[in-house]
Amino acid sequence: MTLTVKAPNFEVLRADFPILETVVRGKQLAYLDNAATSQKPQLVIDALDRYWRAQNANVHRGVHYLSQIATSEFDAARVKVQTLLNAASSKEVIFTRGCSESINLVATCLTSGASAKATNGQKTTPCIAEGDEILISTMEHHSNIVPWQMAAERVGATLKVIPISDAGEIDLEAYAGLLSEKTKLVGIVHVSNSLGTVNPIKQMVEMAHAVGALVLVDGAQAGPHLSIDVQDLDADFYTLSCHKIYAPTGVGVLYGKRALLEAMPPYQGGGDMIRTVSFERTTYAELPAKYEAGTPNVAGVIGLGAAIDYLAHLGRWYVGPEKPDMTDREALVVAFGAIHRREAELANEASRLLLEIPGVQINGSAPDKAGIVSFTLDCAHPHDIGTILDSDGIAIRAGHHCCMPLMNRLGVPATARASFAFYNTMNEAERLASGVRKIKEMFS
Repeated sequence: MTLTVKAPNFEVLRADFPILETVVRGKQLAYLDNAATSQKPQLVIDALDRYWRAQNANVHRGVHYLSQIATSEFDAARVKVQTLLNAASSKEVIFTRGCSESINLVATCLTSGASAKATNGQKTTPCIAEGDEILISTMEHHSNIVPWQMAAERVGATLKVIPISDAGEIDLEAYAGLLSEKTKLVGIVHVSNSLGTVNPIKQMVEMAHAVGALVLVDGAQAGPHLSIDVQDLDADFYTLSCHKIYAPTGVGVLYGKRALLEAMPPYQGGGDMIRTVSFERTTYAELPAKYEAGTPNVAGVIGLGAAIDYLAHLGRWYVGPEKPDMTDREALVVAFGAIHRREAELANEASRLLLEIPGVQINGSAPDKAGIVSFTLDCAHPHDIGTILDSDGIAIRAGHHCCMPLMNRLGVPATARASFAFYNTMNEAERLASGVRKIKEMFS
């Protein structure tokens, strides 16, 4: 499928997303829950349909035609992810079910009993042990809290929390004070799923590396909004939740520096992650198969490859015919730059209109934010806000957003969250504010 546009306007791209034509209770759908999951372009839908109709087979095991086709598409998607992240090698790209599994993989492998032993005859594998410290921040999603709690309990390590300011920014002075030679890992979110704050990851990685700590970056919310360069960030591990990047659900990515992935023990045992098996001893496959036990989500990974193709098309469309020799990496950088600007415009307008309503409070006022607007209304619970907006065809998220410690820090039980994608419109931002104003009048 070729990306076809009629005018240089983001709103024309809505036609690439069939679900946006949905009518909810007689009202045109305004989908503002993109931080939970994004909608899928026709290109991705077609790729999935083509796989199920004409390519369905297991990968890396069959010599027959269908398996060869599926394997080719699957492996090509890994190279596309390498390009998306600017990783040094496709072997550093591990497919998982999502950010949660990616983080659990690292937390488990770094606290495995085997990780204290030398596995390559020369170097000791990286590990977290009794007395070590793990740092996470107040704004973390539960997926970047609970695995580290479990890991710390497993080996007797200590979990410490980096505080945030009232504006929702990392307290870098406090972070510096928490770092020490005992710090073995820092787990930090790139973009807050509740506040939209974009954290200074490169600076935080440099500070952590200065004391010898590893850094895992939760990129679940950065993936849809920002151009990511893992080599420039120098993160040791980086995770992606691909259903938020216009790809199917059930697909995630763990990027890890090759030396670390080679040194750590496997996460799970099973097919495809082995080199040899006997009852006396098993040897493991090379990267990336070492961490991909069992049958993978073949269709989902192929859909992810199609989503990355779509984003590259978007970058080329945005530039126009002026640079016909643009590489995929260059096109992706252009696309994410345009996406970030577009979503910022939408979120800023929504925030401006919401703040005109008495009793509305926006949570998170960091100057560098993604397209997320988290708010409360003094006379209505966020769940009521979400339910009433739904009656007008406006889809938002209401709750603690898997950030209960952050809600405690903000002093609220929950928030209403509108999260924007590039296919949203100014009219939808206006509908959101108009709906909240009606709720204010209703409850007052």
